[in-house]
Amino acid sequence: MPVLLSLVVIWYVLRAVAVASLPVRRLVGRWSVWTGRAHAWVMSAPATFTYMAIFTASTTLQRNAPPRLITLLTTLQSTNLARLSTKPLVVLTSSALWVANRGAGLSLYLVVFATLVAWAERRYGTPRIVLIGVTGHVLGSLLTAAVELHAIRDGHAPQSLAMSTDVGVSYIMVAGCAAAVLAMRGRTRAVFALLLVAGIVTPLVINRTVWDLGHLLATTCGLAMAALTLIIRPLRTPVDVDDLARHLRRRPPTNQMSSSLSRFAL
Repeated sequence: MPVLLSLVVIWYVLRAVAVASLPVRRLVGRWSVWTGRAHAWVMSAPATFTYMAIFTASTTLQRNAPPRLITLLTTLQSTNLARLSTKPLVVLTSSALWVANRGAGLSLYLVVFATLVAWAERRYGTPRIVLIGVTGHVLGSLLTAAVELHAIRDGHAPQSLAMSTDVGVSYIMVAGCAAAVLAMRGRTRAVFALLLVAGIVTPLVINRTVWDLGHLLATTCGLAMAALTLIIRPLRTPVDVDDLARHLRRRPPTNQMSSSLSRFAL
């Protein structure tokens, strides 16, 4: 994350220097093609990148706040049995805003969301990808809690499992990945399906934890919801990134640009 912020700062410094320097202006002109494409990619997947900004901010808080405070907060906002039984809506919402284990693996989350999940949003549209992510998170959390309750009642798990910490963006991520795989075709779908299955099943076989099972449940729920949305409405053809980049560079009036971008996002 610091590297990304540094690159953004450097880019805007170069743009400022380009006003007075011809060589820098030429350099900025060459790089503007790529930054324009990146800008267009972000604009075409607003839900994904907004969510990325939210959980990145919470991760920054985790890494700089006192460990005991973060442990307390994540426990209170966890989708464990104790919290789900008292404030289900609150914990289902708040638990999706934290990256588990004090932000471990943030870079991987950002890469997957910025590429695979953003691509899925472009194909499904913003409303449907939000529905898919929410389904994976909510149903995955509730089904995992049901498994925990059954294990505790049968004596296969300790009572302390009811107060475990279970937060993170991973359920939404795997649901989005499942939707992306469903939208692919041919060998690409086969390759990414194998990668997704390996990424979900391998930890479950090795670690055999209820949270690894939760990832499998969230993936299945996300896949089922994605398939259901495709029955109702087929995949859309997203606007070409280069076309959108040229549209954004022209900078039309605000009301015209808003109506155009709404067409790209839906």
